[in-house]
Amino acid sequence: MLRTFGRIGLLSFGGPAAQIALMHSELVDRRKWLSEQEFLRALSLCMLLPGPEAMQLATYAGWKLRGVAGGLLGGLLFVVPGAVVIMVLALGYVQFGALPLVQAAFLGVKAAVIVVVVQALMRVSSKALQGPVAWMLAGLAFLGLFAFGVPYPLLILAAGLFGAWRARAETAQPVLAATSRPLQTIALWGTLWAAPLLLVWALDQSFLLQLGLFFSKLAVVTFGGAYAVLAYMTQTVVQDFGWITTGQMIDALGLAETTPGPLILVTEFVALLAGFAQGGIAMAILAGLLALWVTFTPCFLWIFLAGPYLDSLSARPRLAGALRAITAAVVGVILNLSVWFALHVLFGTVNTLGVMPLPDLATLDLRALLLTVLAAALLLGARAGLPLTLALTATAGLLAGMIVG
Repeated sequence: MLRTFGRIGLLSFGGPAAQIALMHSELVDRRKWLSEQEFLRALSLCMLLPGPEAMQLATYAGWKLRGVAGGLLGGLLFVVPGAVVIMVLALGYVQFGALPLVQAAFLGVKAAVIVVVVQALMRVSSKALQGPVAWMLAGLAFLGLFAFGVPYPLLILAAGLFGAWRARAETAQPVLAATSRPLQTIALWGTLWAAPLLLVWALDQSFLLQLGLFFSKLAVVTFGGAYAVLAYMTQTVVQDFGWITTGQMIDALGLAETTPGPLILVTEFVALLAGFAQGGIAMAILAGLLALWVTFTPCFLWIFLAGPYLDSLSARPRLAGALRAITAAVVGVILNLSVWFALHVLFGTVNTLGVMPLPDLATLDLRALLLTVLAAALLLGARAGLPLTLALTATAGLLAGMIVG
């Protein structure tokens, strides 16, 4: 298990689809530790839960094989390699990220991120938008966020309630497995989740407490993957708290795309930058570790709590209806993120009308536009891999910066 899940963790590049395919290859095809039906049911369960579904799938697979110890092994090996890389990259970024040539290279990374988010939008919409109701939900979600600034958690709650209302009434009650101890599980993992928050509160560390509470809330509403909550996270950490800038947020996503592990590790990067601004390297490391803890501890709670219910949960029509509605709404959320990223990368000045972003057309950055076209040609046209695309667009941005400079 150590070798297999370690291999999965080290090779888990390319987002949830590639990560799930890698796990299927290792756990079903190669090792035959899970049957096809067990794997698919587990994937359905992980899509019902908040948090990164690929990480939770690895946790469930480990739990299925060797109980809680196996779940910890599978989940930690999926997260830790990427978390270590993110910490190194973030600490390097705070030291050298402001250099002109580094910023020029990051312009190429930002341009590629625009296309990556568009790719995610295309992939999710092709599966989620089945029928006029799904299109309506996606459109309303986009308008709610883009034009009216509806809070993301409220939007997800409304979509889920609507989907559950439209679904058939439930006919069966869940049957607990004999080994299920839900109250003990909630008590143990809830205590572990809350422990560092209580510690920083007792030590009167207001910044760390605010950071920990925000990322704890984010862990509860992360339906639909990291892309779905990035705009909400950006609005909070940039506009409400002022921890980092918009440009740093986009850089964080670009670097998170280059590392193994779940994309939600971008929370660690953001926390590291925010901590560095508040108190240097020591505060950056503390903030990064706290963000990791409150982001991923809930994932273990969800899996260890819901795992024994797998068969009955997967057959719940109201839960399935809620998930379909949330998935459709997430398309609109990712569309809003795509527009937001594109505007802030391509234009030097983005004003607002109410909450709606409006770019100053005179501030269009032609270099950013050309780099975005290059990224689109590589990713969408030539079907190049993400690491190659990021390397080429960063190099092109660096060369453009040297020429202009």
